[in-house]
Amino acid sequence: MMRKTLYNILGLAAVVAAFSSCRDDENFTDSIFDTTVPAVDETKATYEFDQWLYDNFVVPYNVDVKYRFDLSASDLNFQLTPADYNRSQLLAHLIRYLFYDVYTKYEGEDFMKKYGPRIFHFIGSSGYSPTTGSEVLGTASGGVKITLYKINEMKPYSEGVTYSGEDVNVLNENYFHTMHHEFSHILHQTKSYPVTFGQVTSGSYDPINWQDRDSVWTHQHGYLTHYASSATYEDFVETLSGIITDTKHRWMNRIINATAMGVRQGDKEDILELIDSLDINLDAPKSHWNNFTLYEESEYNDQTDEYDPTDRYVLDEHRLIGDLVTHLYQVVNKDVTAYVDQYKYKELRKFTSFKDDFLPWVKVSTDEDLTGINAILKKIDIATKWYTENWGLYIFTLRREVVERQDNINEYLKGITIYELK
Repeated sequence: MMRKTLYNILGLAAVVAAFSSCRDDENFTDSIFDTTVPAVDETKATYEFDQWLYDNFVVPYNVDVKYRFDLSASDLNFQLTPADYNRSQLLAHLIRYLFYDVYTKYEGEDFMKKYGPRIFHFIGSSGYSPTTGSEVLGTASGGVKITLYKINEMKPYSEGVTYSGEDVNVLNENYFHTMHHEFSHILHQTKSYPVTFGQVTSGSYDPINWQDRDSVWTHQHGYLTHYASSATYEDFVETLSGIITDTKHRWMNRIINATAMGVRQGDKEDILELIDSLDINLDAPKSHWNNFTLYEESEYNDQTDEYDPTDRYVLDEHRLIGDLVTHLYQVVNKDVTAYVDQYKYKELRKFTSFKDDFLPWVKVSTDEDLTGINAILKKIDIATKWYTENWGLYIFTLRREVVERQDNINEYLKGITIYELK
């Protein structure tokens, strides 16, 4: 049987060889496909935008921006809607301006050609999971595709419209934090991050119930976000993306919250060095981190950087700014003692200056179980060194570049074109 099979295979090979040797090479072209077909279909109603995408993403970076709804490329666990056409154009422009151009400025176009994602997939609606109660803002598939959700919640662009600082914060929260997060996954899947990173808080990762942790617990146990506490690799990329995109206000919330339980010897100087690297001015008048009061048992929405003025805890006669996350409340230039009992708050301590009052008050401890700011500082040190040593990128430089571009976003938007359907 084996011999007969071998003869059959040899006979088939001979036939194929004979056919190959008898073909007329002059009748064959370089490709069996029609290579005269243009890269962009001029007959489509979306031709102008498609051509812009070809010139700005396909040609320089070999990237396909999928803004049309693609069921086969979507997560069927969610009920999803297509992305709005005009908002898709706006996001594509911003991705080029705030993402590709940033890395290209410091590493050249070859860097993003080699390591950047190959596909962006835009989804109009949220990726909400009724099982866990969590919301997916983006996913990365095999280091190739990044999917971004909630495109239809973007502030639409039109001539004369300006984007406020809060609008930029929403862009960071919904899209760019996610993009830098997912891109960091691609980078660490190419060059592994140090094992020592996960050892800093090795006993407290929880891939199942991470979303149930409040922000006080999160920061006091050495994590920047709830999601960072789900797994080591998520913690690593949340640290990197948080440095690049998170606001100064959010960083100071973390720092104040994480230092409330104390620090280890020598970390106070490292805290001030971190604040300086984040370009936070502690001496700024009426800054968010001066003249504050700490309270227990306040309520907090960790998806925003400002309290909703309609919230029952935010009183019209008081200017409350900041959010010291869940159990910590920040009050500027006002005395709210009379309202503490009414809302069952317990006042902890009043400070007039972060440097003059808060840092001297924070106790120095040798308790090995103490984490908080100490763990955050150590993780930042490990992650940023890995970033520089492996990729030649100083992440705080990227942060400053992104912030500068965001500050100039309205000038940039004046020069873009949003195409109408033909």
